[in-house]
Amino acid sequence: MNEQEIMNVEEKLMANVYAKKPIIITKGKGALVWDIHDKEYIDCTGSYGVCVVGHSHPKVVEAIKKQAETLISCHGSFYSDVRSELLQKIIQITPKGLDKVFLANSGAETVECAIKLARKFSGKPEIVAMMGAFHGKTMGALSATWDKKYRDPFKPLVPEFKHVPPDNLERVREAITEKTAAILVEPIRGEGGIRVPPNGFLQGLREICNEKNILLIFDEVQTGFGRTGKIFACEHWNVIPDIICLAKSVAGGLPIGMTIAREDIMSSFKVGEHSSTFSGSPLVCAAACAAIDVLVNEKLPERAATLGEYFKEKLQDLQTRYRIIKEVRGLGLMIGVELRFDVLNILIKSMNKGALILDAGRNVLRFLPPLVIKKEQIDKVLVVLDSVIEEEENARLCGSSSN
Repeated sequence: MNEQEIMNVEEKLMANVYAKKPIIITKGKGALVWDIHDKEYIDCTGSYGVCVVGHSHPKVVEAIKKQAETLISCHGSFYSDVRSELLQKIIQITPKGLDKVFLANSGAETVECAIKLARKFSGKPEIVAMMGAFHGKTMGALSATWDKKYRDPFKPLVPEFKHVPPDNLERVREAITEKTAAILVEPIRGEGGIRVPPNGFLQGLREICNEKNILLIFDEVQTGFGRTGKIFACEHWNVIPDIICLAKSVAGGLPIGMTIAREDIMSSFKVGEHSSTFSGSPLVCAAACAAIDVLVNEKLPERAATLGEYFKEKLQDLQTRYRIIKEVRGLGLMIGVELRFDVLNILIKSMNKGALILDAGRNVLRFLPPLVIKKEQIDKVLVVLDSVIEEEENARLCGSSSN
């Protein structure tokens, strides 16, 4: 099929739920992807944060090939050697005390599991979440998500969810009742604009949960696996949750989710109360084992910290030159650039010049590149962004002067 035929098929046959960009990606390697015309792009989307170890990392590819020739599917009602290997590897890198895992297929599923687990363990129904939060689009995760554009079309949602202003310990404390099972929070709000909490907030949540005997759940679907310069973002504040949700990047590009909890919490589930047909498939487990090895052996969290600081400093240099840049924020290679207007034009113009960038809300550019991105590739993205923002600022200044 030619380019137009491919697009026509997706438009006709696929549910119209994605904001499509007019580009057909056919190949990827490291931090680069190529379109159907073999045009090269530097990928700062990382497939929405999935490709932490890069596109088609050779170690992951090798593991997938080997496992595909051996065994692809094995239901959780049977034991699996490669599943056991993955469980050991993930527990070795998770915060101390989180030592029992439920394997799923997506981030939303991990949040659904955490919600059910909190309710089952505590015997209480209420979950406190944050305004500005995003936790997924299945009904339980959606009930914890804040944005009305996601929530309103599907009401009534799951009951007993509360939302409080983020970064405000007093409002959190006021929201807690005798019915509260858990507080659910992203250590850094991703979809909400790359919002890093003030020092003391996550520590304060931990203290409140200890005091009130309720659970603390961290949604690290986007922030986990080295993205922020630590294997898990909560490590920046030395806070250990009772339950942690992981997904996106754990299996090197294949779909996986993990809800990891203290053993006493996870053990509140009885046989048959929560399961998934594809949970812990050998193929995905093999990919995840390889991805964890790459993460650790190639020191990708440390790389994210170093390159992220460099990237952020250069973006802050742009901020000093362009009035339309309001703020640069983030940790590691999870960076947001807030502009004073809608960023759609910036995204499209940057794409046309060979740099793929995400948004995080209407006016924030979001950078989630593979952690294997090279410094010279970051520099190329900065050149593109510089030219596009200069063009946009000049156009807006000319427009205002002509009015």
